[in-house]
Amino acid sequence: MRKLIIRGDDLGYSEAVNYGIAKAVKDGLVGSVGIMPNMPAVTHGLKLLADTDVCLGLHVNICLGTPCAPQERIPSLLDPEGRLKSSREYRKAYKRGESFTRLDEMIMEIEAQYRRFAELTGKQPGYFEAHAVVSDHLYQGLEMVAAKYGLKYSNVSPMDETGLFAGKPITHCPMESMKEDYDPWQSLKRAVNSMREDMPNVFVCHPGYLDWFLLNNSSLTINRTKETAMLCDPAMRTWLEEQKVELCRYCDIL
Repeated sequence: MRKLIIRGDDLGYSEAVNYGIAKAVKDGLVGSVGIMPNMPAVTHGLKLLADTDVCLGLHVNICLGTPCAPQERIPSLLDPEGRLKSSREYRKAYKRGESFTRLDEMIMEIEAQYRRFAELTGKQPGYFEAHAVVSDHLYQGLEMVAAKYGLKYSNVSPMDETGLFAGKPITHCPMESMKEDYDPWQSLKRAVNSMREDMPNVFVCHPGYLDWFLLNNSSLTINRTKETAMLCDPAMRTWLEEQKVELCRYCDIL
């Protein structure tokens, strides 16, 4: 039977996002949720998921909000206001073949977010990866921190289709949520129809609702609400059962 992990990213982004993720876990198909440990709304999100058996992962965030590490020790990651530089800045630098970060500072922030995750949850993350940034220093830092603390690292970047999770092969389904005419029902069906049988498949989604903070800080807005609706649609679960798809979590992969 083909295995599918449906992952919900960005717990902590905002309270509206948290409500959408909680809905998609409790009433829908999401079994693994990535936490942004540096964001103020993260404690709110964890409270919403307190009575679930969701697999919680560390969704390292280096492009939104304030850092977990002391600001004076990671200046290359911060803007003049002391906030993490935006994903837009990382994309511009990557296209130029440049890097404005220092690897030692990147590692320091990743470690600080790991410690914050442990403090918030009282456990190790069920999986370990990063949010929406293309950066060689980020990937190097993730690998080094994962090795140091024995974390289950998923090394599939936004540019990759296949990679490793905890040293085992894994593949990501195409992520189409940034398309203006996005139809998540059809996107998930296309993903299932092209799934691999020799390794777990991951469908990354971003369920959520809308609030002022999200509308002013994210380019992914309305499509989050579409995904919430799709993930909670009973007909979608029935269709997956008919296709003999086994829903699983990162925590189920040994």
